[in-house]
Amino acid sequence: MGQAAMQPSTDWHLKENARDHHTSKFSSKELIVRRGQAFIVTFNGTEQPEQNLTFIAETGPKPSKLAKTQATFGISSTVSKESWSAVLQSTSSNSVSISISSPPNAVIGRYKLSVQSTSSGSSSPTSLGTFVLLFNPWSSGDDVFMPNKAECEEYVLEEFGIIFAGNKNRINSFGWNFGQFQGDILNICLSMLDRSLNYRQDPATDVSHRNDPKYLGRVLSAMVNANDDQGVVLGNWSGKYEGGKSPSSWTGSGEILQNWKKSGFKPVKYGQCWVFAAVLTTVLRCLGIPTRTITNFSSAHDADGNLRVDEFYDASGNHLNRAADSIWNFHVWNESWFSRSDLGPSYSGWQVLDATPQEESGGIYQCGPASRNAIKEGDVDLDYDCPFVFAEVNADCMYWNYDPATGKKTLIFSQPTVIGQFISTKAVGRDDRVDVTNDYKYEEGSTKERDIFKKARKKLGLEDKFDPTAPTPQEIDQKPDISGKFKVAGPLEVGKDLNLILVLANLQSDAKTVHANMTAWSTVYTRRPVHEIWKDSISVTLSPKEEKQFPIKIPYTEYQQQLTTDNTIQVTALCHVEGGIQVLAQRDITLDNPTIDIQVLGEAKVNKEVDVEVIFTNPIDTEVMDCVLQVEGNDLLRGILEIDIPPLKAGEKSSTKFKLTPFETGPKHLLVNFSCDKFADIKTFKMVNVTD
Repeated sequence: MGQAAMQPSTDWHLKENARDHHTSKFSSKELIVRRGQAFIVTFNGTEQPEQNLTFIAETGPKPSKLAKTQATFGISSTVSKESWSAVLQSTSSNSVSISISSPPNAVIGRYKLSVQSTSSGSSSPTSLGTFVLLFNPWSSGDDVFMPNKAECEEYVLEEFGIIFAGNKNRINSFGWNFGQFQGDILNICLSMLDRSLNYRQDPATDVSHRNDPKYLGRVLSAMVNANDDQGVVLGNWSGKYEGGKSPSSWTGSGEILQNWKKSGFKPVKYGQCWVFAAVLTTVLRCLGIPTRTITNFSSAHDADGNLRVDEFYDASGNHLNRAADSIWNFHVWNESWFSRSDLGPSYSGWQVLDATPQEESGGIYQCGPASRNAIKEGDVDLDYDCPFVFAEVNADCMYWNYDPATGKKTLIFSQPTVIGQFISTKAVGRDDRVDVTNDYKYEEGSTKERDIFKKARKKLGLEDKFDPTAPTPQEIDQKPDISGKFKVAGPLEVGKDLNLILVLANLQSDAKTVHANMTAWSTVYTRRPVHEIWKDSISVTLSPKEEKQFPIKIPYTEYQQQLTTDNTIQVTALCHVEGGIQVLAQRDITLDNPTIDIQVLGEAKVNKEVDVEVIFTNPIDTEVMDCVLQVEGNDLLRGILEIDIPPLKAGEKSSTKFKLTPFETGPKHLLVNFSCDKFADIKTFKMVNVTD
């Protein structure tokens, strides 16, 4: 460094540069720009502009030209596409304005910028300060280039999202505040990179790979979960969440990321799939990689890589938790948009990343990027983790009866078409659901879809390998004598009795005697059984071709204590047919919470107070207590507002008012979460249009 008197003052032109680089939403005093695009900087000092100036931009702990983490460049007449360059804009007697450009494949992260005057002998470089460089989906040379501007707005700049959940019979959704531009989030995202296992093992090499969205996506899919690396969120699927917040209580990523930093980077308790996916969306959008959340209904978790999911039931119809395989009511992962130079252009575009810790990949819990096109075409031999993702949307399903005493298992039936339905994401620029199932696979049951499935099995070497656990062709082809299914007869609401009908039909032309063992369990959304709620059995003789209906009633008082925050119940009837094969009837039921209503009383204007009212009516005939309202919304209020609400008697209506002072114009989303002792996490959101 020169003497203090020589320290130049730097004008980073924050406003103009941020506008040109689509970074105005960051609330930072530091320059934040995107790679492959010029930015202006003005500095003064003792330098004479006509003297030869050399700039040095460097990032990471051991900057080097070889690793592309250091660049030295002089003033040139034109911008270079391949390297860092500086073009003189204007000079005055004591200051100089320079336009600096980085290459479209530059390493992203925080840089130091210094300048050296070559004519004044060997003077050491003078620091101009630091800036942050991000990916640039608006630049055609960038791996993350996204030609559609509306998609750039949604998948990089939009801070509000909608996540789909529930089950294939009843899709529901809730809002989420990604908040990628809030407060300290960018710094937290950068420190996530510096806490990864790769960085700890070899910092210089890790930083030199940060120009590659494939690399960063994979590293961050590992860092968002706490497994292996003390990452951000600790998963918990037990249905019991003492010592932390229940996964369904979060309404945004900001609180989670801030808590992680505040605690000295200890994992935040607790998350489930949509929390991991939402946090990864925040981090990748923040860094400039276009990203969205995807929900897959009836999602397979194929633990043993045979593209088959096995489920086991005992003679009473209880769903046994004995296999590593499972079928989740839904699973949420991410898609990020970037090119795949390692695989070839036909595999570029949307890439699947999954931060939920399900199976290890390369020895740690990370998943992806798996090219969505490779999944659709059955190219499961391509990097990364294609077989696991392919199984999530395509696995065949086998249901077995298992006798714990003898260890004997008998196939009840197999289903090739239940997995991977209604694959959903939020529409661009609208709060609607878009179905992307056809981007993951050809139509279920079509010959093309079966051919792709065979191709995938072949690539994984499953075609020629004898599998002792597989059912025999005779078992697969066996035809049942009866059919059984559950129909819903009445509202599916928490607080109301659950009314179902078991429908049994004789498919044969002779009478059949059936013994049906029925159970109902509360589950988490992964269909893991938590508490038994109810059981019963019936015996019936069905005349030839006869159909009979058996009404079932599970009172609220019986399930209320056992329900998890997912509000899910699995009802099963295992039907033993005399002289024939067993039949399994099963239904996964998601109960709706009661609704809450938000009203904005008056017009929302910048820097003016406006009243908001939240209305909730207790629908059950007992008092509800411990009522808490949680409110958040970018540009509408800072942080999270928590309001305690007095207990509500049976049927009582509560109205809660609070004030907001919006500080940005445009369409904003207010998210509300209401909880009490009888209802967990009732969510709603409202779009608020803020004007000048």
